[in-house]
Amino acid sequence: MQYSHEVEAMVSVKQGCNHGPAPIPEEGKWVQSREVKDISGLTHGVGWCAPQQGACKLTLNVKNGVIEEALIETIGCSGMTHSAAMAAEILPGKTVLEALNTDLVCDAINTSMRELFLQISYGRTQSAFSEGGLPIGAGLEDLGKGLRSQIGTMYGTVAKGPRYLEMAEGYVMKLALDEDGEICGYQFCHLGKMMEAIKKGTDPKEAYEKNVGTYGRFANAAKYIDPRNQ
Repeated sequence: MQYSHEVEAMVSVKQGCNHGPAPIPEEGKWVQSREVKDISGLTHGVGWCAPQQGACKLTLNVKNGVIEEALIETIGCSGMTHSAAMAAEILPGKTVLEALNTDLVCDAINTSMRELFLQISYGRTQSAFSEGGLPIGAGLEDLGKGLRSQIGTMYGTVAKGPRYLEMAEGYVMKLALDEDGEICGYQFCHLGKMMEAIKKGTDPKEAYEKNVGTYGRFANAAKYIDPRNQ
């Protein structure tokens, strides 16, 4: 190690007490993290690309510094889906430091990795006070039955008003309007559940009918419209 002339000429002064880093909460324990292997926890975070045209929600389950589980959800551009596919192969097995310095193909995924690194390295995780943390597979729980992302897709114009296209319950097929022409409910199809039923051998028509539901005052509406075509 090289020292400048000014430092070489200095008199040595002994450092005082050093208590190390402040403990952070990790999976029900207080940990003084000094190395990557000291980091554990499950956390979520959102990143965005430079032109802000797309976003990624990233979920990581880290054990002893290593990413054991990764869920990558993207929205905004078609190329991001292929980037997410690559990231799903890249992330598991890497340490959080490796992942931070790895090209995850999409800028939004890279940004979400940066944000998660900050959260998890400071102990700000979903499992900070959960003894033993969360099991591998906990990242899938946010997706629900059928393992589909929770997507909200809405559209509106001054001229024609709002349109609900996709809700947490599923794909919106009909909007219910009351006497004043305002939305008072909707009909939806839970695509995840429908596809699960079809894969198990249920007739597609039956699977569709069993997974159609309504929300709000749908049955008592004055009028129904197709939000995509009307």
